[in-house]
Amino acid sequence: MNQTLLDHPAEQQELLRHKLDRLRQLLNERLKGKSDIVEQVLICLLAQGHLLLEDQPGLGKTTLAKALAGGLGEQFARVQCTPDLLPSDVTGFNLFNQKSQEFEFRKGPVFAEVLLADEINRATPRTQSALLEAMAERQVTIDAQRYPLPETFFVIATQNPIEQHGTYPLPEAQLDRFAMKLSIGYPEQADEIAMLDQAILRDQSASRDSIPAVFEPGELLSLQQLVSSISVESHVQEYLVKVGHRTRKHSRIHLGLSPRGLLIWQRCAQSRTFLAERDYVTPDDLQATAIPVLSVRLGIDDTQPQGIITELIEEIPVPIAPKESHR
Repeated sequence: MNQTLLDHPAEQQELLRHKLDRLRQLLNERLKGKSDIVEQVLICLLAQGHLLLEDQPGLGKTTLAKALAGGLGEQFARVQCTPDLLPSDVTGFNLFNQKSQEFEFRKGPVFAEVLLADEINRATPRTQSALLEAMAERQVTIDAQRYPLPETFFVIATQNPIEQHGTYPLPEAQLDRFAMKLSIGYPEQADEIAMLDQAILRDQSASRDSIPAVFEPGELLSLQQLVSSISVESHVQEYLVKVGHRTRKHSRIHLGLSPRGLLIWQRCAQSRTFLAERDYVTPDDLQATAIPVLSVRLGIDDTQPQGIITELIEEIPVPIAPKESHR
């Protein structure tokens, strides 16, 4: 955490919250009528997770990724996933230098702070697996040499519905590396008209998707550290674990929630708490993030898992905070 935050925590937190509000505003300007999606994206980002966007082409997935990277002031890279994409095209490779007679490492796009893996389910499983270590441990290993990635490394992967031609379902190990799965969906008619007007008025010399940087280097990490320190009381954690155990015994779920999934769900609930300007997590925070968190990692034999997840949540009684709690 930077020195300013240590010296003036209250003032710095207020400044960071103000910048976060500004980022939210800018993203909403780019993604018209999708404030709920923007909120979930911010939750995923602050939880230090990774995001999977599943939707039809042309609904703003790339626009969202580029705008987010611009607002964060982070380096952005894009990988267009195709069947002929190799793992080294993502992570990098060693190249022999004839002058020095030594191998030199050429970094791949994975070394950016924000990586857009576009149409990830068009890549082969071998190439998909190249992201596993990067997403889980924020590092890559090339020829037995480990290379660290930025602490705020954030993957936004898009995928087309698996019914489309040339797509491959992501394996469970890959899905479990994502914190959330979201679908942007089509905008309302009024929002599409506003989008068309904005396209005419916008300065055509500027990038259509980029937005000015809101954060300084290190400030996103400070925000993420603040989120991770938010209190989660024992009765809320017990509720979280009960739901997790129920997913492992549900008749329509063949792959239940893993311990990693429990940790990610808790972090997303902490993020929602932070955005709500509270300092403690409630069961409502878990319920509000349940569908995007669980739909990406539960093995459900249903094209619409939201209904099953909702029923699952409703089966577990919501705990009441202990009387001695000041919450």
